[in-house]
Amino acid sequence: MTRNINVHILHTGSVIVDSALPFNHKKNLPLSWSGFIQTRSKHICLPVSIYLIEHPKGLVLIDTGWHESNRQHDYSKNAASLSQKAILPKGQAVHEHLAKLGYQITDVDYVILSHLHNDHVSGLPHVAQAHHIMVSDEEWSAANNNNNYELGMCQNIPIDTFPLEHKGIGPTGKSYDLFNDGTVEFIHTPGHSPGHCVTRIKRHKEADQFLLLTSNVGYAKSSWRHGILPKYVDDKDATINSLNWVKVQATNPNCIDAIANHDPHIKPQIINL
Repeated sequence: MTRNINVHILHTGSVIVDSALPFNHKKNLPLSWSGFIQTRSKHICLPVSIYLIEHPKGLVLIDTGWHESNRQHDYSKNAASLSQKAILPKGQAVHEHLAKLGYQITDVDYVILSHLHNDHVSGLPHVAQAHHIMVSDEEWSAANNNNNYELGMCQNIPIDTFPLEHKGIGPTGKSYDLFNDGTVEFIHTPGHSPGHCVTRIKRHKEADQFLLLTSNVGYAKSSWRHGILPKYVDDKDATINSLNWVKVQATNPNCIDAIANHDPHIKPQIINL
């Protein structure tokens, strides 16, 4: 295992949505996010990202992206009125990415789910043999008590929860330290979903510089720079608080980068810490 920390930004295909869904501008028409009203010219293609962290203490995968079964549906030429359409080219599913990097599923020590929405957990069956699969206790509780979640891909897969503890980090002050050394922390940023977490990565506990993987707090850098909320959120006030917290972090000179999961400007790359 590497002595440094390497973060692989990988795309498991993309999702086609109406632009009103991720970027809820005031000029948007009612229900425009659903695709029923807007024309195809308003549709945008956003990446569905996962992250592989090569860490001295273990191999950590954040989110799983689309399951390969999505290849059975070609939405790219449809004028369908669906709110989102999955696109997954061959070679871009999570297990295919791992294989290209020389890893087997059993090499993965932790799969951490930022939250339990479909585009983040759909590929979970592909990595079911990882040593540990985890999500925040608050997200797990919400998902099991809310019909808005689709947990079919989680069935028969052992998922553990991690506690969000009051440590004074983030908009709610709650976080979880994976290795208990300050290098990989999952910070509670509710709003998009009740137990949603972003990931903060440092080379060592005392390091000033950090990388922030913001998941779905916002859909792009413009989200926190200009205060643009998605159309659908679980809690608007919590979303605003989380978005403002990310904005402060992103403008910190020590922030290497703040990366949103679906930002169309983010390309696959490796960030070395």
